[in-house]
Amino acid sequence: MEKMKKMIAVLTLFAISCQSKGKENEQLISENKEPVKMEVEKGLEVATFGGGCFWCTEAIFLELDGVKKVESGYIGGKTANPTYEEVSTGTTGHAEATQITFDPTKISFGELLEIFFATHDPTTLNRQGADVGTQYRSEVFYHNDEQKKITEDYIKVLNTENTYGKPVVTRVSAASKFYVAEDYHQNYYARNKEKSYCSYVITPKIDKVRKQYSDKLKK
Repeated sequence: MEKMKKMIAVLTLFAISCQSKGKENEQLISENKEPVKMEVEKGLEVATFGGGCFWCTEAIFLELDGVKKVESGYIGGKTANPTYEEVSTGTTGHAEATQITFDPTKISFGELLEIFFATHDPTTLNRQGADVGTQYRSEVFYHNDEQKKITEDYIKVLNTENTYGKPVVTRVSAASKFYVAEDYHQNYYARNKEKSYCSYVITPKIDKVRKQYSDKLKK
């Protein structure tokens, strides 16, 4: 009976996904040589991460002290002004991502990167749990050479120490144009905590951050 309950729980979790499965088409992913320049308020910096469904990553980073703004959106594809429906087909090349504006005097890019890797599986190619497709790929979009080096060095450490028992497949790419997602995706978790995806997938991630990174939370 206990074994059956566990099996049902696993099947339930895999049935709950952020969106339907998209096609995997690596050719549609953009390959910028240099990060796109963007205006940022003086004294603040920007980090952009793709780690599966952006409902999850947005909720995580909103918890952290020093984070001024988190926006869910699309990046890394070749289609201009993509919609959620288009990105969900996997044919635009974009990743669901969160763009984080933060105060580096309160939280560093390296600390954000550590939490990013601690709250998703960077060893599954184009997949996070039941969410499958290139739009759910693990990817760091760097905005300068320092972010690039920090990310590449961190991935080397993870692989050298065999942290996950499997190689990290996270892409490291120059940040291309970021398209902010539709309004109903912004602050999604806070407005939809009672929904199945939020309670089964996002809440455990939030609990993990609150437990392991309590010193980095907003007061």
